[in-house]
Amino acid sequence: MHKMKLAIFDTHAYDREALTAANARYAHDITYLEPRLTRETASLASGFPAVCSFVNDRVDAQALATLHSGGTRLIALRSAGYNHVDLDQACGLGLVVVRVPEYSPHAVAEHTAALVLALNRKIHRAYNRVREANFSLEGLVGFDLFGKTCGIVGTGKIGAVVARIMQGFGCRLLAFDLNPNESLATEVSVRYTDLSELYREADIISLHVPLAPTTHHLIDAAALAQMKPGVMLINTGRGALLDSRALIDALKRGQVGAAGLDVYEEEEGVFFRNLSDQVLQDDVLARLLTFPNVLITSHQAFLTREALANIADTTLANVSAFERGEHLLNEVRAEQVLATVP
Repeated sequence: MHKMKLAIFDTHAYDREALTAANARYAHDITYLEPRLTRETASLASGFPAVCSFVNDRVDAQALATLHSGGTRLIALRSAGYNHVDLDQACGLGLVVVRVPEYSPHAVAEHTAALVLALNRKIHRAYNRVREANFSLEGLVGFDLFGKTCGIVGTGKIGAVVARIMQGFGCRLLAFDLNPNESLATEVSVRYTDLSELYREADIISLHVPLAPTTHHLIDAAALAQMKPGVMLINTGRGALLDSRALIDALKRGQVGAAGLDVYEEEEGVFFRNLSDQVLQDDVLARLLTFPNVLITSHQAFLTREALANIADTTLANVSAFERGEHLLNEVRAEQVLATVP
């Protein structure tokens, strides 16, 4: 059994519980750190050959230089996404980056469905009303999902599970992906099409593509203008897939009828923190929170016991494989970062 000294940043009670349980199989020397990994905190990892980072850390060139000078050789991401890491700089410094390519597509897909149902049937508004003894049904009218068109952008593991769930509600399914999943198309009657048709036809649009330079603001003002008036838009992928200011304009016009967001493009430093006793400094996020037809959760789609256990196990297995000098199946290299949509 190979034991490695590992500093794990941005940890919460649920992280520590899952990682400690998983580490019974690996016996690494783990130090849990509450701060996010940034250029200001990277020096905390001095003397640690391996560090573990989460999605809202900022592992930029300066942070990487500090890690490298402190003796770090491995950056283990406990996430599928890696857009928060400067991979070119990591490669230049000889730092190895590994990730958790999948942990529970069901967790994220089921949260996607939860947002759809809550927004459609106004569960969040009804809950607050009843708590105040307001039993009126005015303003709570939804629609049958049966027979509606659901557009799925990205049909990887998560998007495929979303397709199966929405088929269960009796939805007609449209999808866009550069690499269509033909077996999925047969299994659940998904019809692959281009983005323009998907935007025009879909009553519900759900985003499940990685963030890359060509997917940044995939949903912008021009894309929103093509959509069916009153469309429901769901984003459980990455915040910057969606132009938040353009979304606000579309919500004000009624072009977007409802939006469910588990991610936000400027969530760094906000999500995963309790700011209830502070004034929210992000004016765009504050404006989004004023809409009764917008439901925002704080990047919790992944947060199931099963997903946390899988994340912890894969992360520590990656560290063990690195320590043993084995081939790293989950290594991320700069040249592997390819565009997912044009």
